[in-house]
Amino acid sequence: MKHFLLLLLFPTLLWSQSDFEKAEKLFEQKKYASAETLFENYLKQQPNDTRTTEYLGDIAGHQKQWDKAIRYYKKLKLQFPKNANYHYKFGGALAMKAKEASKFQALGMIDEVKTAFETAAKLDARHIDTRWALVMLYLELPGIIGGSEVKAQKYGNELQQLSKVDGYLAKGYIDVYFKRYQKAEEHYKKAHEIGNSKTTFEKLYDLYLNKLKDRQKAVNLKKEYQKLG
Repeated sequence: MKHFLLLLLFPTLLWSQSDFEKAEKLFEQKKYASAETLFENYLKQQPNDTRTTEYLGDIAGHQKQWDKAIRYYKKLKLQFPKNANYHYKFGGALAMKAKEASKFQALGMIDEVKTAFETAAKLDARHIDTRWALVMLYLELPGIIGGSEVKAQKYGNELQQLSKVDGYLAKGYIDVYFKRYQKAEEHYKKAHEIGNSKTTFEKLYDLYLNKLKDRQKAVNLKKEYQKLG
């Protein structure tokens, strides 16, 4: 009887797996609407599948459907309260919704955003994206509701312990925010010396071109980067 039931179920299981794999490929190709349909179908058959739930949250995020993304990530963080990434993604979707909301609505979300990111940081001492989110959050928040350069620098220092490049980029980002462009140049140069990546080049190039208004430095940097690349 057991074998008979397995034979009956086998085509469905095979189809489901194939459905999931097709959805993953579509997601990788950034065909989010098509991937979403397949993932939703798969979730109906496997309602507790965490990977599918996360994919659907990610798709909602790519489509800027923040309420939908929040719902999927909230389900995951409640189901797995010790998973830092789920708290981080939940906080990120909530922060994006707050940015698009009225000032009054955004105020009501700030504490939950901070809690989500800080929980993720505590749960995973090596979670780089969370620390970046906290640097940006504490810079952008007005002081009256918790904004603080000291806290932004704290997470910048934590980034430096995890990755020299990210640490210098974070410190440069903070300096740019406060228009300390000479100090930002020092930090971005150090980041570029170590990383020599597209990201480090773009940050330093943009600083020269748009903040320091030093076209010659920008041109020289571009030539040097193209030679090494």
